[in-house]
Amino acid sequence: MSWFGIAMFGVAIVLMITTGLPVYAVLLGVAALFATIGVAAGTFDIALLGALPSRVVGLLEHDLLQALPLYAFIGALLNRLPLAGLMHASGERLFARSPAAAQLSALGVGALLAPMNGSVGASLHMLARRVAPALAARHVAPAEAAATVCVASTLGIVIPPSLVLLLLGDAMMSAHTEAVNVTHAAVRIVNTQDVLQAAIVPGLAVFASALAITAWRGRHRPHEALLPLPRGDATQAVIAAIVIVLLLGAVAVGRLYAVEAAATGGLLLLGWGVVSRRLDRALLGAVIGDAMTLTGLLMALLIGATSFSLVVRGFGADALVASGLHALAAQPRVMLGAVLAGMVACSFVLDAFEMIFLVIPLVMPPVLTVVPDAAWVAALTLLVLQLGFLLPPLGYAIVMSRAAMREAPPVAALARALAPQLIAQALLIAALLAWPGLTRLDRESSDAAPAAAVSDEQAERLMDEAFRRNSENPDATASAASDTR
Repeated sequence: MSWFGIAMFGVAIVLMITTGLPVYAVLLGVAALFATIGVAAGTFDIALLGALPSRVVGLLEHDLLQALPLYAFIGALLNRLPLAGLMHASGERLFARSPAAAQLSALGVGALLAPMNGSVGASLHMLARRVAPALAARHVAPAEAAATVCVASTLGIVIPPSLVLLLLGDAMMSAHTEAVNVTHAAVRIVNTQDVLQAAIVPGLAVFASALAITAWRGRHRPHEALLPLPRGDATQAVIAAIVIVLLLGAVAVGRLYAVEAAATGGLLLLGWGVVSRRLDRALLGAVIGDAMTLTGLLMALLIGATSFSLVVRGFGADALVASGLHALAAQPRVMLGAVLAGMVACSFVLDAFEMIFLVIPLVMPPVLTVVPDAAWVAALTLLVLQLGFLLPPLGYAIVMSRAAMREAPPVAALARALAPQLIAQALLIAALLAWPGLTRLDRESSDAAPAAAVSDEQAERLMDEAFRRNSENPDATASAASDTR
């Protein structure tokens, strides 16, 4: 009945698209329905559900999730306070010599604030509310403005240390642990810091390409003179930018934990709002309400995804996935490419958090048995996720931007505006596939080897062993991952 677990994905995706119900409700409902059917049919062991409470408690006690409400609080403050607008106005003066100053500044704001916002949706909402009106005031065409907002909102996926990156790092650590338990390879298990460092060069490359494309496309636009910004506003924007860069950099290089940087950033934002008299009691209440709502939704999504994945594995769907990937075991790069292509397809209906909680635990352990450089695979995953969110017409950022912008451009016009960035993104993915060393800043080469280090015979043997173990004990990998937490 392994196909029953795969069918769960299909039913869940259809319900997400057609019902409008919250994702966590869909996941919990589908998991409960299929578990009931499986128990009645004698194909699902009800004893597996007894492990669910301890798994949920173990996840909620994870130190990484302590940063989640802090990220939500920062995102709520950024959405409610005018800091993004001040930074955008200052950035326009910084890029004043370029006719595309408004768009370049929007990308800069996205690069600074998207990692602090925690999610693509929150970043896009903030940019649509605070930056998009400024783009319209500078007579930027609606399609180009929407494309700029889309790209800027997704920069948090690839620029460390966003919440997406942190959660992906934790998921890759669990997947790598499962893979090493199968292969018994003498390698160090990848950790979140490895993933953060692996994302630095690709993230900066994405940002640089976005700036270059925007400057090139806007080179013939009429140049608009800008009035000087009040000194107080400019000073506040500059100080805020410096503090954010320092905090992000400290986490990326391992000087601060994510929870420490998030707590510091939230406290500084709160203090700035009080001192500048932009945060009163009513607005603070709204900020806390927004942060609690987002935190609750993310926690509910985590619990729903945990329950869903437990039932999926109980039906042996992970063994079925491993069996499908087994045919590609002799060519690790082809296997990796197939998995990444599948992620692009999933990104049309799942956001980054859902991908990390649902898809990564299912497909990555088999991949990492034959492609041992988990940090490199994580960096590729980040680039592919960003590409999927920007692909018209169903990309997550595309759909959300057209709903959030005051003047929604036609999909065809938005696709043309995004085309250069999509081409650049594809080239960056190809470059990272060709040169895995781009992700190794200071990691020891002995910690992880590139995919070519695994021979065809070894790949087939490892996949055979992984498939056999999954077939014999469908929840074994789940237990192995749970033991590492």
